[in-house]
This record gives sequence, C-alpha cells and structure tokens, in this order.
Amino acid sequence: MNPSPVQAQSPFRVVIAGGGPVGLTAANLLAVAGVDVVLVERNPSTSDEAKAISMDAESLRVLHRLGFGARLDAVMAPGTGVRFHGRGGRRLFQARGASPYPYGYAVKSQFSQPELERLLFGQLERRDGVQIRMSTEVVAFSQDALGVDVTVRGVGGLEETLRADYLLGCDGGRSTVRKLAGIPMSGTSFDDVWLVVDTIGDHHDARCSMHFGDPDRPYVIVPGGDGRCRYEFLLRPGEGAAREQPPFELVERLLAPHRRITPEQVERSVNYRFSGLVADRWHDRRMLLLGDAAHMMPPFAGQGLNSGIRDAANLCWKLGLIARGHATDSVLNSYEPERKPHAEATVKVSVLQGRIVMTTSKRAARLRDIVVAAAMRIPCARDYLLQGRYLPKPRYSKGIVVPSEPPGGALVGTQLDQPWVLRPDGAVRRLDRFLGEDFTLLGVDVAECDWRNAVSALTPLPVRCVDIVLGDRRPRSGGSRVAVGDADGGLEELLGFASGQFVLLRPDRYVAAVFRAGQAGSIGAVIHRLLGSSSRSDQLSVKGQQ
Repeated sequence: MNPSPVQAQSPFRVVIAGGGPVGLTAANLLAVAGVDVVLVERNPSTSDEAKAISMDAESLRVLHRLGFGARLDAVMAPGTGVRFHGRGGRRLFQARGASPYPYGYAVKSQFSQPELERLLFGQLERRDGVQIRMSTEVVAFSQDALGVDVTVRGVGGLEETLRADYLLGCDGGRSTVRKLAGIPMSGTSFDDVWLVVDTIGDHHDARCSMHFGDPDRPYVIVPGGDGRCRYEFLLRPGEGAAREQPPFELVERLLAPHRRITPEQVERSVNYRFSGLVADRWHDRRMLLLGDAAHMMPPFAGQGLNSGIRDAANLCWKLGLIARGHATDSVLNSYEPERKPHAEATVKVSVLQGRIVMTTSKRAARLRDIVVAAAMRIPCARDYLLQGRYLPKPRYSKGIVVPSEPPGGALVGTQLDQPWVLRPDGAVRRLDRFLGEDFTLLGVDVAECDWRNAVSALTPLPVRCVDIVLGDRRPRSGGSRVAVGDADGGLEELLGFASGQFVLLRPDRYVAAVFRAGQAGSIGAVIHRLLGSSSRSDQLSVKGQQ
C-alpha cells in the first residue's frame, strides 16, 4: 500500500518509536520542554509484562520532575540494595549504597513495569502537543538536511509518512529503527539460559534483592510491592531453550525450596538468553537511539532500564533547547560521547558481576567467597562493596561541560546531589524544588555585582538564578532570585569549597561549569559555543553591523 502524502509539519516535532518506559519517559520530558511529540507503538496498549523491575535513585530523580507526586511513590517499593550470598546460602555482604540516600531517593526501588507504564502513559495523554499512535509501527525513514520522513503502518496496513525534525529509536533490543539505519551492535550474547518468573500473591517482607551464587544453580530473588516477586534461575542443559515457554512443573520445582506456588500466581514465565551489546553508533544525523535499542546488558546489576532513562534525560533537554532556538543541531553531537562510555562501562560490570556471582564453577565460587570475606575486613574495600561503588557512576569529560582544576573540577561532569535546603520562610525542602527546568546558576555566597556579570555572560540562555547561603545563616526573601540556606550541613558539605563562585547546572542536573566571576565571560563563551548558540554580545555585535 502506498504511503499517504507527507503530513504538514508543526514548528518542531519529534517522532518516538517505542512506547515502553524509555520511550514514554522521553515523550514526557520532551512535552514538558514544549516539543511536539508523536509516539508510535506497535502494540495496542502499554505492556502487561513485568520486564524491568528495578529503579535507581538517579532514575527516580528524573521521573519525579514529570509531576507525578505521590502517584509515583505509590508504584515504587523503596528497597535497601542488593544482598549477595555465596555457597550454601551464606551471606557475603549487602550493597546498600551511600548514606544518606543519593540524590534524595532510595538506592534501589522495586516496581511493576505495567503500573509504571500506565502512569507514564496517563501523564502523557494529558499533555499538550502530543499524539499517541498505538498499534502502529515504523517501517521506513529517510533523512534530509531539514528533517526526517518517518513512514508508519497502522491498523489495517494503512501507511502514512510523518514529517519531523528528529526520530528517536526507543523500540527495544530488536529495534526496527536501528536495523533500518544499518547500525550493528558489538559485544557478547551468552549461551546460558535463565528461567525468569514473575509471581503475584507472593508476599515477602524482604526489601532487598537477593543474589545467590550457588554454583550448583545460581538464582536471584527480587521481592517487589503488593505481593509481586521476580525469580531468576540458571537452567541446566535439557531443562529448556531460550524463548521457550517453560512448563509450570519446572517453575513449581524450582520455587519449591522458597515458596509453594499455583499456576494462577504465575504472572509471567519465560526462558531468556542475556546479552551484553552496545550499538556501534547512537546518532545518525536526525536519528538517535535510546535504551535497549542502543545497549543491552545482563540484569545482574539492575541497570538496563536505568541506563535508558539516563539516555532520555541526557538527550531531551538538548532537543528542547533546539526547539526554542537556544541551541543548534550541533549540540546533539554531545549525546553519544556523554552517554556511550558509561553504558559500555555498565555493560562490562553487569557481565562481570554475572560471571563472578553467578558462576557454576565450584572452585571459582570458593575463591570468590574467600576474597569477599577478606575484603570485608579491610575498611576501604568493605566500603567499596557496601556502598555499591563497583557500579560506575556517570562522569562527563566531553560534551556540554567546561573542565577546570580541583576542587571545582571534581564536580564538573557529575550529577549534583540534592541536600535539604532552608527557605526564607523556614520551610525545609530538597534542592530540586528550586532548580529550573532549563539551566540553573547557583551563586555560592557571591556579591551582587558578580551576579550581574555572570548572568550577562550567559544571556540569552534560559537560566534560573539561585542564591546559595552557607553557614548558620537564614536566607533572605525578595529580589529576582531564589535564595536557599543550609538545612542540616549537607549544603555546606556539597558546596562549601565553592564560596564566592558560581556552579552552572544543566537541565539534567549535571554540573556544566564551576567558575569565579572574573571567568564568567570566558565560561559563557564556551557554553554558547558548545550549544551552537549566540551570546548577547554576539547578538549586539551583529545588530550593530546591520
């Protein structure tokens, strides 16, 4: 069937292929940024399968910016990290993460993917400038200098072509968009077959994930909320093949040491082979890949979906700036250099964790248990394990960042924490409540004249200005800026080194630059160059030549 003529294009439009958690998150972030979105999903409704089940603190911080409030908390079961067990079920250690909560949220929360998708979908339906096309799939796309034509096929085989500025491939590990672009993936697919079972009416009181490194049969138990639980068992030869529907008798036998289960309690059971793969390219002119379309990893580190949400948080604010004329297409060249190294590192850790914790070698399991026991007697090694520091944290050395010398340089390229802060009226809130949806400029005990220079250097970028008041002082209300003080010492610990300086935050809460007032002009020039935008001085210069 011939496609219909190209539809009239809105001022700025992004087509998103894939309506899973990553696609829905990206669509909501873009809609908040004022971008018109067309979401295309091949299935008739959101997923009814609990695939992803673990959310980390950074992802929760992203989702809380979408205005869910208590509704998001209602679908999350805050956990207490991951507990590792060795041979014979002996407890080795529990990785609880940093204390207090990093970024203000639990280090690991369990959730039901169907519930999360319904929440994201419902929020998206209420937003302006959004079209949702269910039972529709991308079948082709082509690009030119001004946009991308995306051919989609809907109910009844009817095809039409959507004209857009960009196409985001959020359509999973078997991504059609990635295949149409001819982009291969590099890495390893594993021969081991795992049985994954999701149960309901299966109440546990444990709040942590439990990994059992029994070489006879490694397995994982992840209790969730509302009586849900995930079990993963390594299958032995002859017990099942990948993508095969496992018989209930096998599920019942493997769960017998833990729970008595009935067929009605099995919400989902499937045999899987895991992969550790990363797309060779994530960005091809006006097409960009996110989530499993860009990277797939074993589940043992619980970072698959979380990596996809990081992709969306990194990319969507840049598209929003382009849509409003504050950046050019060149800003998107930072997406892959910022995100791909961390995704590759996370894939490696996920693979390594699977090989070490889930080994079937009795000798390797014995050595692992001995090494962990020894490490737990060394304070720095013990903290490394208990705080989960073996998981790589994103740190951008390239992209939309301006490197500098320590101590300020230590923050550049990292996500800023959000301690408790004090408002002028005495209320205590998390720092995110006062940060903007665009850039935020934190002035740490800086003078009024310094503010004028810094703001002028960043104009006309959309920037929210926040006065940071350190020490045992109450912030003052009034004026054009928000003012916050230190509620419990956390703000002093985080930014005490930066007294008299500015900290420029990107919309995704990563630190773009730390600088003194005298450096404002040069920092502003670099930021404008990285975004491909014009500073106010450039605009005045052009205006003066006219």
